[in-house]
Amino acid sequence: MAATGTAGEVMAAVDEAGSESRLVIADISQDGAWVSASMDATRDLEAWR
Repeated sequence: MAATGTAGEVMAAVDEAGSESRLVIADISQDGAWVSASMDATRDLEAWR
C-alpha cells in the first residue's frame, strides 16, 4: 500500500556482489522499501528512445 502525503528519499545503485549484477532502487526513508532487478532485465535509456 502506498503512503500518501509523505516524501521519501529514493536512491539507486548497482550491486555487483556475487556472479550477477543487480539494479537496486530503495526509499531509504522507509525500512524494507526496495526492489531489485537483474541487470540483464534492465534497459538502457538510449534503447527507450
